[in-house]
Amino acid sequence: MQVTRVVACFFFMATEKLYWNDPHLFTFDALVVRSVEKDNRKAVILDRTAFYPEGGGQPYDTGSINGVRVTSVSSEENGEILHFVESDVAGRVECSVDSQRRREMTQQHTGQHILSQAFFRMFGAETRGFRISDGGAEIDLAFDQDPANLASAIGEAEELANTIVFDDREIRSYVLTPDEASRLPLRKESFVTDCVRVVEIDDFDWSPCGGTHGRRTGEVGMIAIRGWERAKKMVRVDFLCGGRALKDYREANRVATGLARRFTVGRHEVEQSVSRLVDENKALSKRVRELAEIAARVEAGDLMTSTALENGVRIISRVFERRDYDEIKLIAHRLAEHEATVAVLGTRQSDAARLVIARSADLIKIDCGSLMKAACEVLGGRGGGKGDFAQGGGPEVSKLEKAIADAESGVRQQAAAP
Repeated sequence: MQVTRVVACFFFMATEKLYWNDPHLFTFDALVVRSVEKDNRKAVILDRTAFYPEGGGQPYDTGSINGVRVTSVSSEENGEILHFVESDVAGRVECSVDSQRRREMTQQHTGQHILSQAFFRMFGAETRGFRISDGGAEIDLAFDQDPANLASAIGEAEELANTIVFDDREIRSYVLTPDEASRLPLRKESFVTDCVRVVEIDDFDWSPCGGTHGRRTGEVGMIAIRGWERAKKMVRVDFLCGGRALKDYREANRVATGLARRFTVGRHEVEQSVSRLVDENKALSKRVRELAEIAARVEAGDLMTSTALENGVRIISRVFERRDYDEIKLIAHRLAEHEATVAVLGTRQSDAARLVIARSADLIKIDCGSLMKAACEVLGGRGGGKGDFAQGGGPEVSKLEKAIADAESGVRQQAAAP
């Protein structure tokens, strides 16, 4: 009965879908029905094809037709499948599907069916979205789970999914009428009105799907969840299957083993060693900040004693070669703690000049923001700030001294203003 309906369904299809019957069919012959042009690209329609068109979260196949590269494949509403090619092909043609890409896509898509059903069976979490990208695969779950238990729940679903993989269960696909499909425990609703293709994983999952899937769950290889995040009231799960999971493991193992060698510990001790190093770094960073504060106060004190008042204002200006900008700002702040003081400090880097202007609280007539804006115009950059503090810079490194001199002149003018 199912075979009769399959034939009847294919009869009305513009392109026979060979990948439905045999996901491991990588070479085949076909007849070019006609050539078309879409979006300024050449495409051909075949009477039958093993090339999967993009859809349902699964990317398109690539390969060649008579040696001409197939760059992408898409499905039209009328059932025709467009094969976008780099040059013209016609007549009876020999076709080749990129087998490595197909296996990779098949592993991810089959793994998604298993993982989605694992979440549904264990927690009632429905899959609302699915995507395969170059970097991995994602499912979006309507997962109402306590955040405190989320990691544990995801681990349990991953464990069940891999149990199904290691069971090497049979995977079957068949085409039914909508009425027949409605009698099955489908994981998701089908909106197809004529013929429904169902992918069944033995005694585990039934799902309407037009994608490519293995014959047995063992072909998936392994399902590895790399991470998850909450997104739009759902949980987005990032996972890899089969060859992609192996490649990811090799990279993770390479990094972990390399770190273990650097720390001279076993791989299982790397996390503890990194945590210890992070704690030590935090402590050292705190100590460095404390010492930088002490150094800034000492340096600010030296600058104060070496600079005299001028008409009631002490203007301290300096250019520091390749000095850390945060250190410069720290010195400026310490200088501004003294009465009647304005600091105009700059640092010259290889590709930019940076400037900071700060003034003491009693010099309310001095506007550091406007002074900085003018100085940055000289430096060919941007900057700004408030009345008591401003910062900025620009690429005109050779003009740093002029920018500082202009700022000094501006300080004197503002200080002398009534």
